[in-house]
Amino acid sequence: MEKKKFLFASLDGLIGDIAWQVAKEGHAVKYGIDHASEKEIADGFVPKADDWRKEVDWADIVVFDDVLGQGTHARALRKQGKPVVGGTPYTDRLEDDRSFGQNELKNFGISVIPFEDFQSFDEAIRFIQKSPGRYVIKPSGEAQNIKRLLFVGEEEDGQDTIHVLESYKKVYANKVKQFQLQKRVAGVEVAVGAFFNGRQFVHPINVNFEHKKLFPGDIGPATGEMGTMMYWSKPNRIFNATLARMEGKLAGEGYVGYMDLNCMVNHQGIYPLEFTARFGYPTISIQQEGMLTPIGEFLWGLAHGETGEFKTRSGFQIGVRVVVPPYPFEDPKTFEVNSQERVIIFKKDNKDGLHIEDVKLVDGEWVVTGTAGVVLVAVGLGQTVKKAQEQAYGRIRNLMIPNMYYRTDIGDRWIEDADKLHTWGYLRDS
Repeated sequence: MEKKKFLFASLDGLIGDIAWQVAKEGHAVKYGIDHASEKEIADGFVPKADDWRKEVDWADIVVFDDVLGQGTHARALRKQGKPVVGGTPYTDRLEDDRSFGQNELKNFGISVIPFEDFQSFDEAIRFIQKSPGRYVIKPSGEAQNIKRLLFVGEEEDGQDTIHVLESYKKVYANKVKQFQLQKRVAGVEVAVGAFFNGRQFVHPINVNFEHKKLFPGDIGPATGEMGTMMYWSKPNRIFNATLARMEGKLAGEGYVGYMDLNCMVNHQGIYPLEFTARFGYPTISIQQEGMLTPIGEFLWGLAHGETGEFKTRSGFQIGVRVVVPPYPFEDPKTFEVNSQERVIIFKKDNKDGLHIEDVKLVDGEWVVTGTAGVVLVAVGLGQTVKKAQEQAYGRIRNLMIPNMYYRTDIGDRWIEDADKLHTWGYLRDS
């Protein structure tokens, strides 16, 4: 492929690793980050743009990394004839407005878990008192980015959920303006996703299992993500019953990018939980490690509607996120004292399978930056989950970062989950 000029546009510095991978393939890259506190992310790895909007004419292609209004920019540039990887106001809303996303699923004949929307904590408490049960609290809008606010109830009478709502009312009333109570359904949590080229989904699809809790064994606070196990697949029953039904709508929107649907499945059916209408993080870095098609070539073909199928590795990919304090909490002082400007030390000079997140390059050293404490992702590949785990964790053992922590069980639940999913027939073509 002829070398191109790629402009990456970001709100919070999420897509630095992919910008770096594209630059390593020999393409010209500029990377703009809007939020001032995150602007140092990927410094030294890729050339930066103070304001990505001023670089649009320079670029052959623009790649957006988020929702929250980025779809409006992407649509405007697309109308001007610029090749774009990014969303639309409609696809942004699928993720940003949980209830809208759930109602759209219903419009396409897809079953959803019963839910109610609230703007008042007191109203939600009264609702549970009248209809006791196990519920999941899901903030909507920008508040849903505070992942630790997601709460999964355990008690049949809903009292644990009520206690949490009372606490949120005292502490988060100014941040959580709208939220959803969703009935909790037992089963296997699994996501299916695929890239969309403006006209259709491209194959293969991606089947992935996220690990969101902070500690091994799925305990502790919810995080943005602590790791993911995934593999590439032909369209399966879950994909065909959900995302595939939306292909015509997404084509009408001219959507270009990745679309993922997290689901709860059991012997009774498939119940979508939420959309990710953009690249996932660290999902896209794990996916890139498992793609044989170069990522720059892939993105270019996607934006031009030319990518229909692409080549991937067989077997499994596992990505383990390595973090430092205060992740997953927001505490600037803790970050400053314990994590900021810490140098990442490599016991052996081997950085294979390591994908940057909140890192910058200073005099040849990898240094922690940003504000969140999300440092990097170690990715392992293998024909079995065990082999992929061994490679991922072997790469982590080569690292030394003061106060670093990570989960040690990414992928462990695959055997039990796979047995159930195969028994119910969800991983087969249909």
